[in-house]
Amino acid sequence: MDTRTDTPRDAEERPDPLRIERLCIERGLKMTGQRRLIARVLSEAIDHPDVEELYRRALALDARVSIATVYRTVRLLEEKGILERHDFGGGRARYEATDHGHHYHLIDIDTGKVIEFSDVQHEALAKAIAERLGFTLIGHRLELFGRRPADAEAAPRRGPRRRGGEPA
Repeated sequence: MDTRTDTPRDAEERPDPLRIERLCIERGLKMTGQRRLIARVLSEAIDHPDVEELYRRALALDARVSIATVYRTVRLLEEKGILERHDFGGGRARYEATDHGHHYHLIDIDTGKVIEFSDVQHEALAKAIAERLGFTLIGHRLELFGRRPADAEAAPRRGPRRRGGEPA
């Protein structure tokens, strides 16, 4: 099982700051200065920020950005299939880029920390269940919610990386 958590990555794994802007351009969106800023903040996110957190990060880079602009931009990017909305509890939607690769989420209900992972066995099981019920699997989502026992080690165990050195 591969894992990736909402913690800083090594320098060689830093996200591409123009990734979401390129997706916007590919999908025909007009890129204003504030949209570029929000796209950059989203591209650089190594976590799953909510709109309030995106606003705080954008505001730190440009005091002219408004919360309304962030909300409108996030909604537009979600409508265009560039962002994916998640409900990890806590009453706020959180976001990540849809080109983030196929993976699942394990949410620590005590801390809110999100651990990303992929699992070949789960993939095979989901496909087998769909086929057994007469369907071709087109997509699926898995979000697990859990709590670490008090005596558990602090850091999640990391499994092998995918080809190319990229985590799941």
